[in-house]
Formats: sequence, structure tokens, C-alpha cells
Amino acid sequence: MSGSRPLISYVFPIYDEEGNIDLLHDQVDAAIATLDVDVEFVFVNDGSRDGSLDRLIGLSERDSRVVVVDLARNFGHQMAVTAGIDHAHGDAIIIMDSDLQDPPAVSLELIHEWQAGWDVVYAQRRSRRDGAFKRVTADVFYRILGAMSSVEIPRNTGDFRLIDRAVADQLRRYGEHSRFLRGMIAEIGFKQKAVLFDREARHSGSSGYPLRRMVKFAVDGITSFSAKPLQLISRAGLVVSGLALLGLMYAVGIKIFFPERVVEGWTFIVASVFLVGGLQLLLMGIIGTYVGRIYDEVKGRPLYGVQEVYRSGGPGLGRSSRQRRGRTTGRTTAPPSDIPDGDTTAER
Repeated sequence: MSGSRPLISYVFPIYDEEGNIDLLHDQVDAAIATLDVDVEFVFVNDGSRDGSLDRLIGLSERDSRVVVVDLARNFGHQMAVTAGIDHAHGDAIIIMDSDLQDPPAVSLELIHEWQAGWDVVYAQRRSRRDGAFKRVTADVFYRILGAMSSVEIPRNTGDFRLIDRAVADQLRRYGEHSRFLRGMIAEIGFKQKAVLFDREARHSGSSGYPLRRMVKFAVDGITSFSAKPLQLISRAGLVVSGLALLGLMYAVGIKIFFPERVVEGWTFIVASVFLVGGLQLLLMGIIGTYVGRIYDEVKGRPLYGVQEVYRSGGPGLGRSSRQRRGRTTGRTTAPPSDIPDGDTTAER
């Protein structure tokens, strides 16, 4: 807290968003100025290739409330958000995309609901201005996830949400590398509420989520919260075995009761062999996906690495214009005990 005023931390993952940064900051700043709260802006540069970092550093020099976390390389959207939460000091933390598709005014509704006693307030899309392909694939993904997940994950939601400090502290105890934050937050529990909104079109630039990353993200979401793909393997095995048994019984019956007839159908047999072989490879791939996730986790490597943290002042970090981390990696399975909650940096 800052006096009697709550501190709200905004976390923005940045990847090649040079054309959006200043407008994003100005719009959020103008919106939050209507509330009696203190604010902190945490921008996480996720290995941007354009001039995003220079623009962010300039912004931090003009606004003491701005913190810039420069990751050592591109770690992906979910890890960038994780780093932002780790570096945020707020009593509540709002996660927003940096492409202005999440309207800043909606964040005020999230804050109002938080002040009313809700611990997690997630923005649920009533409509979205995306292409037909994106809308259809997103709908299919959430239907599959809802059918398979052991945790109830709200449909038509992204990472745009507010989480209370208590929720953020619990989230920091989760150390998995293949992260699906909206599912993790749903699993944590606490009092959660939806706020409906209409998602805007991207203001500038192109999406940092090409099809390849979207597929990986979907796989992470499903495998993080469901073992049903593994259970499907045994069911598929039963189905194939049953069909094979029926085929064998048919062939034996023909041989016994109609010995003069020859069981033909070599084309069918060859096709069946290839079908079963392909099914086996597919099922082995499902097993391999889960084994690969286990392999990533048991290595115990840090979640992310930080090149530098920039700020000109604000809560908790003093007033150096540029701070280099004494420790250049993010946490592993839990936040370091020697660093206060919400701060994984170490001043030199």
C-alpha cells in the first residue's frame, strides 16, 4: 500500500510493439487517473527485435512509475507475464496485452470489482474483432479444453485480468515451465468474477502469436490440466483390438463354414496395417508430449533470465536510473526467500 491508497500494478508483455507503447501508456494513465489509487507500470521486453526497448527506456526516464524488465531473450508471452508478476509490487496486478485490443477503460471495472471484494476479476470477451480463422480455432480450443480439463477454465478469456496480491503470491509458487496462466489462476481458486467486454482490433503491428505458437499454446493448455489424452490411448487400443478380433473371427468363420471360398482383400489388409501403424505413432506422440514436459520440469532450470531492469524511481527499488541484476535468472520452483514478494531483482 502507498499510504491509504492501494497500489495497482499493470503488467504489459512487450514483443515488437514499438508503435503501441506510448499510446498504451498514455491511455492507461489517463484512465487510471480517474481513480484514487497509486499505479505502477511494469513493461516486460520479451526479446523484441524492433525499437521497443529504447522506447521503453525513454518512457521509464520520463515516468518514475515505469519499470522495464528486459529479458535476456525471447521466452514467450506466458513467461514474460510471469516475469512481470514477479517484479510487480502492487496490492493488485492487472495483466494486459500491449496491442490495445484490451481497452484500458475495462481495467477500471476490474479494479472496482476488486475493491468490492473479489480476488480475481477476469475480462471475458463478449465479442472480438479478429479474423474468422482466429475466432473459430479459439472456440474449438476452448470447447476441447472444457471437455478435457479437470479445472473449470472460463471460456472466451485471455490473460486480461486482475489478481489480488494474495493470488499473485500463490501463483509464484507454481514453477512449471510449460505455463498456461489462465488455467493456473483458475486452479488456485479464491473468489473469481467475470467482467464482459468487447475486444478491439489490434492498433499497430502484427500478432506475436503465429499458428505454430498458437498450436503449442493449445497443447500446453490441454496437457497442463488434463490426463485424458493419455486415457484415450487405452481406449483407442481397445477399439482397434476389438476390430482386429472381429476381423479374425470373420476370417476363421469363412475358413470353417465356407472352405471353398478364399478370403480376399489384400488392399484392405495393407490399408489396415498402415492405419494401425499411423495410429500407433500418433499415440506414441501423445506419450512423448507428456514425457517431454516431465523432462523439462525435472531439469529444474530457471523460468526466465533477465538482462537488466530499468526504472527512475518508485516503490521498493530506490532511484537508480539503471539497475543491473546481480542474479540474471528468474526463479525455479519458488521465489527466492531472500527477496521480498514481488521483487526478484538484486541491487548491485
